[in-house]
Amino acid sequence: MADRLFIFDTTLRDGEQVPGCQLNSIEKIEVAKSLEGLGVDVIEAGFPVSSPGDFRSVVEISKAVTWPVICALTRAVEKDIDAAAQALEHARRKRIHTGIGTSDYHIRHKFASNREEILQRAVACVKYARRYVEDVEFYAEDAGRTDNEYLARVIEAVIQAGATVVNIPDTTGYCLPAQYGEKIRYLLENVKGIHRAVISTHCHNDLGMATANTVEGVMNGARQVEVTINGIGERAGNTSLEEVAMIFKSHRDAGIETNINSQKIYGISRMVSGLMNMPVQPNKAIVGRNAFAHSSGIHQDGVLKNRESYEIIDPKDVGVDDSAILLTARSGRAALKHRLQALGIDLEQDKLDKVYEEFLKLADRKKDINDDDVMMLAGRDKTAMQRIRLEYLQVTSGVGLKPVASICLNISGERFEAAASGNGPVDAAIRAVKSIIHRTMTIQEFLIQAIDKGSDDVGKVHMQVEYDNNTYYGFAANTDIIAASAEAFIDAINKFVK
Repeated sequence: MADRLFIFDTTLRDGEQVPGCQLNSIEKIEVAKSLEGLGVDVIEAGFPVSSPGDFRSVVEISKAVTWPVICALTRAVEKDIDAAAQALEHARRKRIHTGIGTSDYHIRHKFASNREEILQRAVACVKYARRYVEDVEFYAEDAGRTDNEYLARVIEAVIQAGATVVNIPDTTGYCLPAQYGEKIRYLLENVKGIHRAVISTHCHNDLGMATANTVEGVMNGARQVEVTINGIGERAGNTSLEEVAMIFKSHRDAGIETNINSQKIYGISRMVSGLMNMPVQPNKAIVGRNAFAHSSGIHQDGVLKNRESYEIIDPKDVGVDDSAILLTARSGRAALKHRLQALGIDLEQDKLDKVYEEFLKLADRKKDINDDDVMMLAGRDKTAMQRIRLEYLQVTSGVGLKPVASICLNISGERFEAAASGNGPVDAAIRAVKSIIHRTMTIQEFLIQAIDKGSDDVGKVHMQVEYDNNTYYGFAANTDIIAASAEAFIDAINKFVK
């Protein structure tokens, strides 16, 4: 009989810490419900003490989600644990995730402390959390660089104090897979009472080994994995949920099974990518645009004769429809609705009609419409809720001409027009917007990304704008890169102009 592997998803906590990927409470609830449908066992909903928004999100997710455990993160600090317990009040199944750094790097430099004091603090935080909940997870931050003998002492002490799950994070992504596996095995063989707790992995991808380390941890006895959708997270990211789920589904001989409904993987991958404005790299395993694409003639011939010649996973197993419906200017609403549903998006009829009108305009300008285009079109509907909207933009530029942009903004139903010149067409458009919005704003980061190849393709613009010592992020996509730049700037402005 296969061993059960528990999936702990931290997309809404560790994943959301990525700059520019912050979600509001409504979006977090949408993701949490999709995670529930996907079959994850534990949802880490946030770090309640960190901000009122995080606290509120944990409260609302606790109300909205039925069967998964809802987990809240804390430091080894009583006020953190108090806040977590309060935020989890409405959760049907609740867990407090508390802990402290255990490596000498953290003990000496972060805490200016010693091993004995850290051990005492670890025990104290677990005991304090157990006053509120029966399910307490302890994390030994930077366990990857912690001496195994000392780590075992800490883990044994916190289990005795009441920890039900012990998290062994490779916080810096430093470990080699064999080293990490040996660490898990050492704990199993040397910690008294280890059978009373579940060992959890939490691996980062700084050296590109997060998934390999996680799998090695599981093969050596860990039975919970902490993962994120698309592998998003701090710095280079976390272990990818979809990779771990499909590794063990593909390798049945490993004797490990999860509760993940793999056919929903692709849909939630695209949802998270869209909501967080964080594109999935085309060659990303399982969910990348090219994961099931074959360009080589030899590969194509082999796949046509027998799919398994070059594909170890059936695309349908992760929710990818390999009998793709091609979208062109001649496609009807039914075809567009089918593709949206395949991407995890359900629109009411009136919203579908608006998206379809924009789809036809784009289809007339492009040779083919891909999934990223469809996601962009569906996301455009959010602009109707914005206070400031771009009505038109006209730019004059060329060799020997100083670029000039004429612009019209609709601000709460009132139209404002302006013109400005600049060092280039994008600069002129931004200056024109600034001449209407009288605020002191600085663009700190400006990234242009083409979704696919071709001069007629949609381009994405990500922008980071500083205003009043705060940073705001804007995003837009358009076949006209100048328009996309102006729209991204306006998107950022809408987040601080009320």
